[in-house]
Amino acid sequence: MISIDIEELADLGLGELNGYGEITGLQIDSRRIQPGDLFIAIRGGRDFVEEARDRGAATLVPNDEFEAMALLGQVLRGRSRARFVGVTGSTGKTSTKDILAALLEPHRRTFVSRGNFNTEIGLPLELLAAPAGTEALVLEMGMRGAGQIAELTRIAEPDVGVIVNVGPAHLELLGSIEAIAAAKAELIAGLHDGATAVVPANEPLLDPHRRHDIATVTFGPGGDVTLARQDPDGHVEIDAQGERIALQLDFRQQHLRGNLLAAVAAARAISVRPSGQVTVAFSGRRGERTRLRNGVTVIDDCYNANPMSMRAALDDLAATAGEGRRVAVLGDMLELGPQEARFHAEIGAHAATLGIELLVAVGPRSRELADTFGDAGAAVLAEDAAAAAELVPGLLAPGDTVLVKASRGVGLELVAQALVDAAEATA
Repeated sequence: MISIDIEELADLGLGELNGYGEITGLQIDSRRIQPGDLFIAIRGGRDFVEEARDRGAATLVPNDEFEAMALLGQVLRGRSRARFVGVTGSTGKTSTKDILAALLEPHRRTFVSRGNFNTEIGLPLELLAAPAGTEALVLEMGMRGAGQIAELTRIAEPDVGVIVNVGPAHLELLGSIEAIAAAKAELIAGLHDGATAVVPANEPLLDPHRRHDIATVTFGPGGDVTLARQDPDGHVEIDAQGERIALQLDFRQQHLRGNLLAAVAAARAISVRPSGQVTVAFSGRRGERTRLRNGVTVIDDCYNANPMSMRAALDDLAATAGEGRRVAVLGDMLELGPQEARFHAEIGAHAATLGIELLVAVGPRSRELADTFGDAGAAVLAEDAAAAAELVPGLLAPGDTVLVKASRGVGLELVAQALVDAAEATA
């Protein structure tokens, strides 16, 4: 991180500050402290202040933990010469972030926010963790309700704001798809003069939120950045506002190609021209494909789910499965509000049109999936993730490809791990 003297922090009036000298690291976990760190006592961390001091850290007990993190982030942001990219969207924001990192790293010293460090606490931590000399910093921005993207944008002051898409996630909290679009568009509203907004082409939900005083680049069919050619071997050619960009990809999922276009647009907005081989380190449990020792292929996509990402994952399963059966283990999609039954029913019907041979519906909401799947194949109900973990390994045969996907709260990683364990036991 960019270092800061503790006397400068004292001038911010963040809370009870103890220590001296230069701060070269930041921690909220006292077990990870190194000399020179500042330990910020949030989320019950007051009980560990003395331990942190014993380990050689300066300590801060903030008056307001969110405002303290925001101010710290802004101070360090102001000292960085890096170009900042903020990425949000109803689905695919993490994959887009990962792809953008792969495009930038051959050209710029790049730092990318980790996992789900995309909140009012996590994002400032990533700002502070970026090494000195970072030239490009890619930050994922998550939300649970209105105002949160605005707050993250205020902290990060991105040079480029990417909205991957707008879909029915968080309907339970926001009430309508228009409200979701407005919440995502807080990123556009908060961009500084001279910044660039990257948005999907032909998305009318974002039209009311466009700004005429900043640059806007659209991606996807009919947009400024489009897919001109794609070959089965992973070679793609992209038309980026008249410039032809040729890339060799190490992923084949069709739904990730749209994320690629958004990432290319963002890279060009900070003067990087992507080229050549693109090797992406995707974050865990987001479409990880593993062929097990017993011949079963598992697509572990159980980190999260909403109607948009469910459809995309099912389409990928149908398009890429081998000679065995296409099996979908689908759990409840959460936070969809009063229309949750309809959304689950539509996913079951969509699975039926794709030729999925076996559907395992996990959780009470997913009964609607099984009902609309109908006679397209075999449908099995499981009460919860634990029950599914017991059931699913015995339903599979060598050559099957199985998609495991649900909202994070369902915990379908139990099923993915059970499949791995069963394969190891029979090897």
